[in-house]
Amino acid sequence: MSNPSDKAASRRDFLKLATAAAPAAAAVALTGTEAQAAAPVDENKMQDTAHTRAYFDSARF
Repeated sequence: MSNPSDKAASRRDFLKLATAAAPAAAAVALTGTEAQAAAPVDENKMQDTAHTRAYFDSARF
C-alpha cells in the first residue's frame, strides 16, 4: 500500500522542478542558438578595472 506522504513529496518535487525549469527554458530561448566567442584575454596581464583598483587600495598598508 502506498503512503500518502510519498505522493505529496512527489508533487512537491514536480512543482519545484516546474518552477525552476520555466525560467531556464526562457533564458535559453532568449540567448539564441549562435554562441559568440569572447575576446581573447592575455592571461599574463592583469585586467585593470575599478574592482581590482579598489582591492589594491584596500590591501595597502
